[in-house]
Amino acid sequence: MGDKEHRILTYGGEQIRVNLIPRARPGTTLRIKVHPDLSVQAVIPDGTSDVDLDKALRQKTRWIWQKLRDFRAVQEHATPRMYVSGESHFYLGRRHLLKVHHQPDAPETVRMLRGRLEVSVQERHALRIQKMLELWHFARAQEVLLHRLNALLPTTLWVTTPPALKLQVMQTQWGNCSPGGTVTLNPHLVKAPRDCIDYVILHELCHLKEHNHGPAFWSLLERVMPDWERHKARLDGMAEMMLQK
Repeated sequence: MGDKEHRILTYGGEQIRVNLIPRARPGTTLRIKVHPDLSVQAVIPDGTSDVDLDKALRQKTRWIWQKLRDFRAVQEHATPRMYVSGESHFYLGRRHLLKVHHQPDAPETVRMLRGRLEVSVQERHALRIQKMLELWHFARAQEVLLHRLNALLPTTLWVTTPPALKLQVMQTQWGNCSPGGTVTLNPHLVKAPRDCIDYVILHELCHLKEHNHGPAFWSLLERVMPDWERHKARLDGMAEMMLQK
């Protein structure tokens, strides 16, 4: 294939980037996926020619554009959070009901109690409740993501020194790995199921050995997590809800 990483399609005056994912596994068919985070992927079996790839993409261009339009429409009509009792908020893949307590003379706290997120505030302001929940999730993310990173390191034999871990809110990424070997994770990831968290961490640890998304990278990821595509698809499907404000 010419460009190993991506193709650019044009439809309706819009440019659409399609990330190419080579697959060496026998029986793989060429398939195109559009995810709720508006990313587009083409899974390319070994031996696929540029002509066959371009033909498949041309045939699917209108379908891709329509799927992207549908996902954008859902995002535009997503109901913004009000930060009141009865709303649900994610933590480790599960929805937890929010319960807000107005206690003017008590310390402000957030805690998980019998499956509910209990927030105690001195003044019932949505922005204050939002900020307290964000800080709570960030603190949980520091603990959970470091724990999962350490738990997964024994499976990644190519990692001889534990990488530095940084948390940073990102709009379009769950994680990245710097050339210097620092793994950065999105703290919102703590809202996802554990297997999805593990997928993101293993993806970034694979980049410590393979710095691009070539066949060697996907082969390595498949070795340490054979069902990674299932967890990625689940994460993509939940992304909009977990990142909703």
